[in-house]
Amino acid sequence: MDTHPLLSLQLSAGYLGKPGVLRNLTLQIGSREILGLVGESGCGKSTLTLAILKLLHLKKGEAQGSIYFQGRDLMTLRERAMRELRGRDIALILQSPMSALNPALRIGTQMREAWKAHRRGPGAECQAALMDALENVSLPRDEAFLQRYPSQLSVGQAQRVLIAMAVLHRPALLVADEPTSALDLITQAEILQLFASLSVKFGMSILYISHDLLSVATISHRVAVMHEGEIVECRRAAEIFRNPQHPYTRRLVQSLPAVPRSAAVGV
Repeated sequence: MDTHPLLSLQLSAGYLGKPGVLRNLTLQIGSREILGLVGESGCGKSTLTLAILKLLHLKKGEAQGSIYFQGRDLMTLRERAMRELRGRDIALILQSPMSALNPALRIGTQMREAWKAHRRGPGAECQAALMDALENVSLPRDEAFLQRYPSQLSVGQAQRVLIAMAVLHRPALLVADEPTSALDLITQAEILQLFASLSVKFGMSILYISHDLLSVATISHRVAVMHEGEIVECRRAAEIFRNPQHPYTRRLVQSLPAVPRSAAVGV
């Protein structure tokens, strides 16, 4: 990993009638790093996701502070510049694949729209990019698959489609917000391994957000623990399990059914 962080932020954020959801939160993600962010529901994880992408206004929220990404403070960028950046340099994967995909459009149509949002090449170039994207996530590399509708996919396949769309432009940072919460345990393990392999293949950093400490530790180099709008602890995954420092982290670890001797794993 490079010595300079890919993303470095210091944020406070809230909503109309609900201030202080994020309270001077600081976070750094290195180049090619997988950083796991774990915390209970309502601690501000999704608010942080929206703040990074400068989409909080859609929920009547507001953020103050700085978000340095590849040397630029995103807080100073206008919406037009952010539109160019979203999906190309920073990509997002949400927790419900069936809700994220448009049920009325074929998979190929949705993937082509994602490609054309940031590229203006010929149709053959687009088709080749789509086929490569399907192969990267272990989906059928053929036109017949692209002709399917979301309702014709399993939940696991739908999540892989979202991942394929997210990495279509080889983003420097992938933000995955509870991406396995709708999946069974076996499919969840497969998706986690897919994230790890794509990070290595594309040299891509990942902010992996979840309430599940064990799944976070499975693929993360470091784990950041979030509690009541703040990062209370951020260390290597094995250290979080071996010697948690903050009282909330200790409660989190103690609540697990069984703590493995070597939890981490970092890729």
